[in-house]
Amino acid sequence: MAIEETCDPPMIISYYLKRAKKLLAPKKHGGPVPIVSSSTEIRVPKGVVGIIAPWNFPFATGLSDAIPALMAGNAVVVKPDNKTALSPLYGISLLEQAGLPKGLFQVVCGEGPDVGPTLIDNADYVMFTGSTATGRVIGERAGRNLIGACLELGGKNPMIVLDDVNVEEWVESASFGVFGNTGQICMHIERIYLPDSRYDELKAAFVDRASKLTMGAAYDFGPELGSLVSPDHRERVASHVDDAVAKGATVLTGGRARPDIGPAFFEPTVLEGVTTDMVCGVTETFGPVVALHRYRTVDEAIKLANDTDYGLNASVWSGDIARAEAVAARIDSGNVNINDALATAYASKGSPSGGVKNSGVGARHGDQGLLKYTDAKNVAVLKKQVMGARPGQDYDAYVKQMLSSLKLMKKLRVR
Repeated sequence: MAIEETCDPPMIISYYLKRAKKLLAPKKHGGPVPIVSSSTEIRVPKGVVGIIAPWNFPFATGLSDAIPALMAGNAVVVKPDNKTALSPLYGISLLEQAGLPKGLFQVVCGEGPDVGPTLIDNADYVMFTGSTATGRVIGERAGRNLIGACLELGGKNPMIVLDDVNVEEWVESASFGVFGNTGQICMHIERIYLPDSRYDELKAAFVDRASKLTMGAAYDFGPELGSLVSPDHRERVASHVDDAVAKGATVLTGGRARPDIGPAFFEPTVLEGVTTDMVCGVTETFGPVVALHRYRTVDEAIKLANDTDYGLNASVWSGDIARAEAVAARIDSGNVNINDALATAYASKGSPSGGVKNSGVGARHGDQGLLKYTDAKNVAVLKKQVMGARPGQDYDAYVKQMLSSLKLMKKLRVR
């Protein structure tokens, strides 16, 4: 996961190096009167962009959201999570070694309630990645300051598996989609919907894979599952599982903290029988926990997948791409991966990636991921006064002139 994270900033840099010049170039448009009028769209930097970055991918989110802002001509101040501040600091030092002027990209550390308000009050735009609750506070403050904000917030991401799926291919990708980075990925899967006709087969395969994941703390490629970010977060994950079990859910594998391995380890956990009156049935757990659900028809699966306040990411699995695309079109989500859990959508830097409903406002990546850091200035030119009355012109002549101009505009299809 660390290697995958370090790939993200170079991918962003590579994409926008090819795209930014065209996006930021002035664009000439027609004016209201052909030939004698025109308008030009000019992109102007916002000024100072404030970025509030999360702890789960601190190197990537601390740098990748800032790179298009810098390319658009802005200065950047990033507030990283205190647990992971060294990652963006190191990244900025690399950018400065590459020639970025010192001071153009700065870091401010501190607790969110202490530092966040001051950052927002002195920024011209805000980019935030984190929880929906915090996103509401940031969006409200940005609104009071009349500045724009892009917010990528929480998710309760579903996966729909159709009845023609290849089980061997699916189980590996699904395992990563649930347990990658110990479930601490904004787009990771927390709900899996399996067809009734193959439920037992698919459940058995997934539970078997989850139960065999190796856990450990090491600086090598051995362990498949690492630690959660903190003991406090481990307690949050455990409380979601305990609440589900107390209300009738079944643990198919896992379900326990592992202090014998480390202070914040929690087993890969698969639940069955999770309902919407359970905390983990409706709220993002953000850990190595997933619930399996049975469905009878595809319509039912889509309805269940959409039965959430979130809409960040979704996954559809099928041996028939057209069939999967038809399902994907009906899912309320900013990202939908077909025959993948999450990586394909996020790594597609040419397409915007954002959330709908309570999963956020705006998007990173694509043209939108750079243009959001700019204001559009409209510079309009009228070369000759042709619509107004000429000096000394009588009323009837003016009316005739206007009607002739309108006929010409209609002929030229000017709208």
